[in-house]
Amino acid sequence: MTKAASEGPKGRLRADKHDAIMAGGTEVFARDGYQRASIDAIAAAAKVSTRTIYKHFADKAALFAAVVADSATRIADEEVELIGQHLADLDDPQRIESALSGFAVAWTTGTTQSATHRALVGQVHAEAAHLGHEVVEAWWQAGPGRVLAELSVALQRWGDAGWLPLDDAERAAVQFAQLVSARPGPPARSVPEAVRKAWIADGVGVFVRAHRR
Repeated sequence: MTKAASEGPKGRLRADKHDAIMAGGTEVFARDGYQRASIDAIAAAAKVSTRTIYKHFADKAALFAAVVADSATRIADEEVELIGQHLADLDDPQRIESALSGFAVAWTTGTTQSATHRALVGQVHAEAAHLGHEVVEAWWQAGPGRVLAELSVALQRWGDAGWLPLDDAERAAVQFAQLVSARPGPPARSVPEAVRKAWIADGVGVFVRAHRR
């Protein structure tokens, strides 16, 4: 990635222009992929001129980095809110498993926005070698890293209370995420809702039993 790309936006954008460019970039990058996406297509989707985009972003790599970080932040906001709704105020250790299951179902269901974001994340993985470490790090800190940090805080609270003994809350958060995201069959396969919830319940059960050993 060029030095200019790593510097990100080159100047201040009006809020409405910024939001339009982020939305247009999200749509086009998720649909066409990083390599095929063009600034012209993004400008058309955002209803701005290519000149406006180039005035504020050095190149396509810089714009992609900004779009991914923006999308990750929006998704993380939603997911952190789910942690608050399902886990933050739990006051009964007997409800840990049901609370984790409810959170995991909501977390893995996602939204239309998160489906688009997953397409962007796929582009981050596919293009990581070309985009550079900074883009991957920015995405991680804005999105998954922030969510896992918030989840580890909730788990640590239960650990401190003696409800769910933990050796390392951060490691436990990652393990939980892996357990509840497991699915049968190939990655793109559609899984019936009842099957998905059964797999989540099994993953939560394994997690809770492992820490209550």
